[in-house]
Amino acid sequence: MRPRGKLLRALLLGLASVVTLFPFYAMVVLSLKPEGAIDLPGSLAPWPLEGGAYGDVLGSQDIPRWLFNTLVYSLVSVVGTLLLAALAGYAFAKKRFPGREAMFWSFLSMVMVPYHVTMIPTFILIAKLGGVDSYWGLIVPTLANAQAVFLMRQFIIGLPDELFEAARLDGAGELQIFFRIVLPLLKPILATLGTFVFLWHWNDFLWPLVIGQSTEMRTLTVGIASLQQQQVPLNQVLAGSVIAFVPIFSAYLVGQRYFTEGITGSAVKG
Repeated sequence: MRPRGKLLRALLLGLASVVTLFPFYAMVVLSLKPEGAIDLPGSLAPWPLEGGAYGDVLGSQDIPRWLFNTLVYSLVSVVGTLLLAALAGYAFAKKRFPGREAMFWSFLSMVMVPYHVTMIPTFILIAKLGGVDSYWGLIVPTLANAQAVFLMRQFIIGLPDELFEAARLDGAGELQIFFRIVLPLLKPILATLGTFVFLWHWNDFLWPLVIGQSTEMRTLTVGIASLQQQQVPLNQVLAGSVIAFVPIFSAYLVGQRYFTEGITGSAVKG
């Protein structure tokens, strides 16, 4: 590439980086401003700064509870979704049973159904079972993930059948094969899917809003949105947003090295 082309590419990438990072910069800087009126663009200057808003947010009774609810919702959903997706992907990839293909493609067709279409029937079912304002009502309906099952199946298809045949000859049962052979080989796709599932549940707004009808059962996304209706100072709202952003950014940093390997492996196999 010519030097002029390299310079142009560097300028475009730099501009794209500034545009992408500017909202995060504004969120952090405004959360560190003293309580009072926000004067844009003057308030975007990195002075004066103070951390009083973070002390007010962390010292309240609601934010720690919302943070705990979000952690439970995200972490339990990650474990449940990955386990169910791995089990289903293994069955669809390596087991032979009548109607396997029809069942798989019928399940995969759920991807084409808008989430909002199934939300009302799901809520009615959960409400009749007594799951409103409960952790299981919040978590269980989100565990069946068709995209996760598809990626697991595509990844497991590429595993050599000789591994499973040798294990069966050694007397291993199906659960032993799954936990001792399949799961260790799924580390890249598990890390990739786990990060995506965690990010999705951490940022989820609509389902927690519908199912968590009391203040104690709100997640961070719902709780922070409710603060704007209570005339809470903007710096405290943004401080809560920064606190909510840190875990998902950390999850991305931890799982990013698995993204390419996991997605590429599941895409080219099968």
